[in-house]
Amino acid sequence: MKRLEPVALLIGMVLVSAAVAVLSTDVDLVKDIASVPAAPPSFSPDPTAAPDLVLGAVSVALVALAQAAGIAPSMPNPDGTRSDINGDFRSQGYANLAGGLFQALPSGGSMSRTGVPVSPGARTRWAGIVSGVFLALVVLLCGSLAERIPMPAIGGLILVVGGELIWGKRHGIALVLRTSWMSAGAMVVTFLATTQLPLQQAIALGAVLSLLLYCAQTARQARLVALVPKGDGRWETAPPPATLAPGQVTVLDYAGSPFFAELPRIETQLPSPGSVHGAALVVRALPDVPSSAMLKLLDRYAQRLADRGSHLILCGVQPPLLRLLKRSGIADRLGEDGIVPATQELFGGLDMAIVAARSRISADQDRPAR
Repeated sequence: MKRLEPVALLIGMVLVSAAVAVLSTDVDLVKDIASVPAAPPSFSPDPTAAPDLVLGAVSVALVALAQAAGIAPSMPNPDGTRSDINGDFRSQGYANLAGGLFQALPSGGSMSRTGVPVSPGARTRWAGIVSGVFLALVVLLCGSLAERIPMPAIGGLILVVGGELIWGKRHGIALVLRTSWMSAGAMVVTFLATTQLPLQQAIALGAVLSLLLYCAQTARQARLVALVPKGDGRWETAPPPATLAPGQVTVLDYAGSPFFAELPRIETQLPSPGSVHGAALVVRALPDVPSSAMLKLLDRYAQRLADRGSHLILCGVQPPLLRLLKRSGIADRLGEDGIVPATQELFGGLDMAIVAARSRISADQDRPAR
């Protein structure tokens, strides 16, 4: 699909507008739905309209931010500078805050508008500033002419631009359809919603579907993996054991995010304390900031082990997680050597945790029976 040049689109719109005027064709024009005054915008904020605009504003902001985040990796800066997503987001926020005081349309990133100046050779951000100045001049000098543009011509222009954007992303769309049926389903539902529902509702639906998709994928990916020493300083992975072995140290590696949706899967994979006494479980690679539900799970499991004379030791703990463990009281339950901070050395914290676990088991065995 060959990309249509902006000049060709402009010429086509002018010719169609002229033909409609000459033939007196009965079609809706821009002036039938809005006026384009040949004057600069006036300062006219209206706080009373804010409640009616909240949902639409959030929806437009989601689309604008998503587009801005997608432009940077798809179209790097031609001058070789590194893109700053946070800077792009801040700029959009400042522009919309200022523009809202003058009844401006929402502004945001756009792949099509970015591609227009880049294709003929633009290399800096001045291209956007210059195009904005020229657009302001066109509105001031030719506002009355813009009112004569037929609405079908604008509709056709939107179809062309939308078709070019979809065609440009055809490889990504095909990849989603081949690799993830859940993502493909969310994509199709969102696409159909944009054709049948108001835009702000369709965008809100797409955001909810994305959140549900994230929850489902997170819950599926969470897992515990047993680390088994091979005797030569190396480790191999294995499924987590169903129960702990008495007098032995079991090491589990955690993989997942601190999202609450994964906890049922994690809890079923933890070894059952059963009636075992004098065992130790070392868990490494916990998330830095887990959810409150995960903290409760750790506290509950540590208590179950303690009731049976066994021990839980957390290793590779980052400072944010350590602070949460102390504030929640879990650190006191685990004991002085029950938390091993992360170190610069790979598996360094694990070695320290295993030493602490063996020391606890030895102390239990040496303690006289009551």
